[in-house]
Amino acid sequence: MKHCVFLTIVIIIVSATHAADWPHWRGPNFNGSTDEKSLPVKWSQTENVAWSVDLPGPSAATPIVSADRVFISSVDSAADSLLAMCFDRTNGKLLWRHENAKGTRRDKRSNYAAPSPVTDGKVVIFFYSTGLLIGYGMDGNRIWSRSIRDDYGPFAFLWTFSSSPTLYRGKLYLQVLQRDVPVSGRGLSGQKNRSYILVMDPKTGKTLWRQFRPTKAYAESHEAFSTPIPATLDGKDQLLVVGGDILTGHDLQTGKELWRWGTWNPDHAGGKRLVPSPVAGEGIVLACAPKNAPIYAIRPNSAGLLDDTAIAWTTADTKQITADVPTPAFYDGDFFILSDLRKTLSRVDPQTGKIKWTIPTPGKAKYEASPLAADGKIYIINHDGQTDIINAANGKLINSIQMDNPTGRAVVRASITAANAQLFIRTTKKLFCLGK
Repeated sequence: MKHCVFLTIVIIIVSATHAADWPHWRGPNFNGSTDEKSLPVKWSQTENVAWSVDLPGPSAATPIVSADRVFISSVDSAADSLLAMCFDRTNGKLLWRHENAKGTRRDKRSNYAAPSPVTDGKVVIFFYSTGLLIGYGMDGNRIWSRSIRDDYGPFAFLWTFSSSPTLYRGKLYLQVLQRDVPVSGRGLSGQKNRSYILVMDPKTGKTLWRQFRPTKAYAESHEAFSTPIPATLDGKDQLLVVGGDILTGHDLQTGKELWRWGTWNPDHAGGKRLVPSPVAGEGIVLACAPKNAPIYAIRPNSAGLLDDTAIAWTTADTKQITADVPTPAFYDGDFFILSDLRKTLSRVDPQTGKIKWTIPTPGKAKYEASPLAADGKIYIINHDGQTDIINAANGKLINSIQMDNPTGRAVVRASITAANAQLFIRTTKKLFCLGK
């Protein structure tokens, strides 16, 4: 009997210590989903709140969770500075805060703190749209710092560049998909700007390799605000990168391009900047073409340049399914696609593109934050801070909760995250931890 009790205690301890973190912008599975259970569906700004803290400024950066640490990239609006912050997950206490640079924005649509941090539980890495990249220990001590802009040249983007770093199997990945010529005085002058994937040692920040990524894109169509996503396709681990009119797969160890596909902009018209990241599931990769264009489901089962035989299906005949800004989620064997322009949320079969259900998004404001899929539910949040919980099985609305009342030009863009049976919601003014 004593042995049974001891075994039960060990199982409980092991289960507690292996509760899922949310270490990356798109979560532990890199697809917007988690296996977390018992997530809340009822709360308010004061009820069922484990804790909440005031934030010094707005940002689109997602809360990142590792064990009992919550990491946030932010601006301090009053001081016009860029911050790295860490809170105690159990009580919301501020554990450390670092001011890393002065100056927070160059345009009205975004700020330099939009990229989300990333962690492996040993080091946490913050990237800012200025090019500043910093690695900290869990205790907040700075381990290393570098400027990608200083090392490889200023970013050639019309708007503020934003791509979150990816940490996977001991390597730190960052993509810079930019224009080949300067725009509004930004970018290298007198030489061609090159798009690239940069891979670093997360312990030191030192470059391991830099893979250039040429395309035939024109003008703004070069620009991508997506994030590189690791995936296993046809038995091969690889890094997925989308932007510049193409979707590519790369060897994780060398950066070598394994395959490429891209026919959503065959005439290479300008003005087709790309925002959503790729998402993979059941051997299919979704590439969300921009600005009301269809979504393409690609099955990359061969090497080199893929033709349209690689297209499993598209949403060309389904006008309500597009995704100009939000990245879809993959959960429970299906894709969940949030359309910010068509104001719909849809559950789609990965092999056929069959729509299992489609609903209009409940709120009046725009939904640009990417969906969270967990515990049989889909969580979405709009610019006004309205949070909606939808039943993943049938698309029925479970609840809508107002979490913010933004003022001025600030809007809610950060995706909701989940860890340790809790939800983390970032509004324009606060960070909420919801649940027990």
